[in-house]
Amino acid sequence: MLVNQFVDYMRYERNMSPRTIQSYSEDLADFESFFKNLDDQLSWETIDQDIVREWVESMMDRGNTATSVNRRLSSLRSFYRFALKRELVEVNPARLVKGPKKAKPLPQFVKEADMNRLIDDERLWGEGYEDALARTIIIMFYETGLRLSELVGLDDTDVDFVNRTVKVTGKRNKQRIVPFGEELATELSQYVEKRDSQVVRTTTGMFLDKKGKRISHAKVANLVRESLSKVTTMKKRSPHVLRHSYATAMLNNGAGLESVKKLLGHQSLSTTEIYTHTTFEQLKRVYKQAHPRA
Repeated sequence: MLVNQFVDYMRYERNMSPRTIQSYSEDLADFESFFKNLDDQLSWETIDQDIVREWVESMMDRGNTATSVNRRLSSLRSFYRFALKRELVEVNPARLVKGPKKAKPLPQFVKEADMNRLIDDERLWGEGYEDALARTIIIMFYETGLRLSELVGLDDTDVDFVNRTVKVTGKRNKQRIVPFGEELATELSQYVEKRDSQVVRTTTGMFLDKKGKRISHAKVANLVRESLSKVTTMKKRSPHVLRHSYATAMLNNGAGLESVKKLLGHQSLSTTEIYTHTTFEQLKRVYKQAHPRA
């Protein structure tokens, strides 16, 4: 009876669509089936918070996503708000029950073996300026973890070849110093030599297009996408994937979380911690493949 009144309310007073009404009805039917299976003496009027929490847990156990569970919980809250307002029940048992947090998607990254092949296999690269530009950008992203905007904004004066460091201007104009290795130093030197001999520059930027202008964000994204397609079939092949690849490689090879945080220019350690989940997922896959009883 209570559910029927709620459906009439949605249909005639709220003018909700048939599809929305059906969705609410199915959610409430699922909950009713759940609590009746627990105890057939239970009713909408006698439900308490513990029953609602058990329902949430059972939905998660059945493999429902956090989004799906929260949607059903929202339907139940709406139903009880209606019933409480009409004085059909005395309490709203769903009001204080929290739904599951949505899982943050793990950052995608290119495997070290694929990155090594892309960088080391000379057959994948041509001799022209555009290939030199793309290759240098790939190595810069992978060896420094720069953001796209940070790389585009680099000037020649930001790169210190003697100390092998790059001065990076990040979010909110905060600057940091990022070290790089001999390989990138050599690649940058060769790129600069080719750039200065083939391009008439019109800017102080480090990375220039063929017209001598500072390279655009879109051009960098295209070069990265085309370059990564040589070694991976990943759908997402962006500069940010290379930033993720840098962070993941650092952690996999012994770097501390606090150090990676500073190198990436993160404000909070919690932002960097997502990469530990990525590396742990790798460990779980290795475990399942290698352990005889996994």
